[in-house]
Amino acid sequence: MDRNSIFGLLLIGGILIGWMVYAQPSAAEKAKLQHAQDSVAHYVITQKAIDDAKKNVEQQKKLKALNGGLPVSANGVVNDSVKNIIKKQVYGDFADASSGDNKVITMENDLMKVNVSTKGGRISSVELKNYKTFDKKPLLLFTADSSTQNITFKTALKELSTDTLYFVPDATSNLTVTGKNEKALSMRLYGGDKSKYIEFVYSLKGDDYMMGYRVNIVGMQNTILASEKSLTFNVAMKTPMLEQNHQTQARASTIYFENAEETIDKISEGSSEEKVLEQPTKWIGLKQQFFTSTFIPDHAFDANSKIKTNNDLGSEKYVKELSASMSFPYNHLQADSYGMRIYFGPNHYQTLKKYDLNLERQINLGWKIFGWINRFLVIPIFNLLNGMHLNYGIIILILTIIIKLLMLPIAYRTVLSSAKMRVLKPEIDALNEKHKDDEPMKKQQATMALYKQAGVNPMAGCIPVLLQMPILMALFSFFPASIELRQQGFLWAHDMSTYDSVYNFGFSVPWYGDHVSLFALLMTGSTLLYTWSNSQLMGSSNQMPGMKWMMYLMPILFLGFLNNYSAGLSWYYFLANMFTFGQTWFIQKYVIDSDALHKKLQDNKLKPVKQSKFQERLQAMQKEAEQRQKKK
Repeated sequence: MDRNSIFGLLLIGGILIGWMVYAQPSAAEKAKLQHAQDSVAHYVITQKAIDDAKKNVEQQKKLKALNGGLPVSANGVVNDSVKNIIKKQVYGDFADASSGDNKVITMENDLMKVNVSTKGGRISSVELKNYKTFDKKPLLLFTADSSTQNITFKTALKELSTDTLYFVPDATSNLTVTGKNEKALSMRLYGGDKSKYIEFVYSLKGDDYMMGYRVNIVGMQNTILASEKSLTFNVAMKTPMLEQNHQTQARASTIYFENAEETIDKISEGSSEEKVLEQPTKWIGLKQQFFTSTFIPDHAFDANSKIKTNNDLGSEKYVKELSASMSFPYNHLQADSYGMRIYFGPNHYQTLKKYDLNLERQINLGWKIFGWINRFLVIPIFNLLNGMHLNYGIIILILTIIIKLLMLPIAYRTVLSSAKMRVLKPEIDALNEKHKDDEPMKKQQATMALYKQAGVNPMAGCIPVLLQMPILMALFSFFPASIELRQQGFLWAHDMSTYDSVYNFGFSVPWYGDHVSLFALLMTGSTLLYTWSNSQLMGSSNQMPGMKWMMYLMPILFLGFLNNYSAGLSWYYFLANMFTFGQTWFIQKYVIDSDALHKKLQDNKLKPVKQSKFQERLQAMQKEAEQRQKKK
């Protein structure tokens, strides 16, 4: 290599070294580059990091965080600075509220204890102090792990739900209120600084099941999307087993609501269903058998609220899942506010009625006329007797006597009609023998002619019975729905609101159940006795053989239903049957003179038969038809 070549190589090398020194980054640029490399490393996740994360509980938590979108480094450790960046990217102004400690604050009055969680600022559980579950445990309408309560809203980044964020309370101690005083608890969800927040204010009086609830939205007009004209308030709960009978509680649990036209409606108790409420809604009640959680806005919820029931939980711990999504307007003001009340309490008719909101209509007192009888007859009498502080078995006994006395004129007409049929029985038997070889129609015509001559209406006994049916049906709805009977014992029954059991099989018998209800057996026996005595009174020859056996079969079939039903109802039906039996015997023996009645019927035969206007018109039409036929 000559001198020129060596000089050229040295020159090129010097130029390269000079360029590298010149192009070398500054200390600030090196730090920025290193930060970028570190950030990239934090987002790179290897299979080894995932495998390592599974080795212990803490690393599993980090893996869950990873699955939720948080970047981790190769060793599974989340960098705090990166975590804060990501939180800001996901939650925006609510980044600081995305983590925290979940604390429970208790509000308490004479009737209930309400737990409010800082996570979500929501009511996590409600305990009613004056009631217990069927197994004597504290009665919780719902629990934190089986319920939700949140408000959802949209920001520029995503839709957020308040139950994923942490609120700041105005106090960390219990709020106990007694007497007529009122206490309030404020829970605030801050959006970046103290001037922007969503606030839930809960208020509670000393002797009321009704809570106040207000949503205040301050300084959020630029945080919540301008296109959001309403916010959605969501509640849901899996209703716990509070009563002895799972099926009975399920049959009475559903969602009720009242629309803007004051029409009360519900989802059928027997179905799992989702319903969109097309009209604005005045209140929505998540009703259990004897208790309810009802949400009542100061101004009706917007149209298109959604309610849903799910009956297929497959759990012995929970009965049904009830949920509702309700919208209320948001006007993007500096300060917006929306208020409502929440009733957490018993389905007690007088308690609900005092609010004058139709909340008592959540108690199933029966359809139309049956409900009217319960509201205007049965409940006033029941409440009057209840004020005497008697055992509820005795109250039902007195109630039965009062109703039977009120129905005495109808009962007398029934017995009198039966007595007329009985005194005519020898003549009816003679007619049957005379026309035994004739066509059934001819025999029926002869029988009806005899009734007409004697002035007997064979249907007269049915009308009084039909008049009594609405009361029987009304009480069929009243007793199972009466919270007054809940956990009230009488004789061998420990709870008159559900079935009484004197013997458990240890297995379920098809149609009948897994136990023996003595009140149901007594009711069935009394019904069979009454059926037998009534057939003797009417005369067995007047009954079709198939109908006779059906009258005996129906009470036995009904036993399978009543065996799992309210003991109070079976006790009432038993008393009603026995009073009817005794009433009938007394009227027959001491009120109605059979000989005098027979003479009166025979005298009626001697009188000209007075035709009704309908019969006169019918005969006139027949004559006109005969005349037209002759002219032809």
